[in-house]
Amino acid sequence: NPVRDKSFLFALRIVKLAKFLQGEKKEFVLSKQVLRSGTAIGALVREAEHAQSKADFISKMSIALKEANETDYWLDLLHQSDYLTQDSYDSIHPDIQELIKLLVSIVKTSKAGAEQ
Repeated sequence: NPVRDKSFLFALRIVKLAKFLQGEKKEFVLSKQVLRSGTAIGALVREAEHAQSKADFISKMSIALKEANETDYWLDLLHQSDYLTQDSYDSIHPDIQELIKLLVSIVKTSKAGAEQ
């Protein structure tokens, strides 16, 4: 399951990023925000694997998409406020963009299938 694997690996990167921000940059508020939203994506994807219904699956994946979008916001803010270097941002930003694209596709496909 590509989205499951990618969201888990992304969560690991986010955990390491939060540790760096808290340890090296002494940034505690934004780091907790990005940690919460960045790890929630994978947790929701994992929950969706055992959804009780198609509607439940769509709901969980839609919330995962919202969390991914929020994580993208926090990453942009961390970058623009100079907590993340350009290189660090360039390293992690494609990963969240890929997750967003995957989740958009899954939600759209699932909704289309549910309407038939």
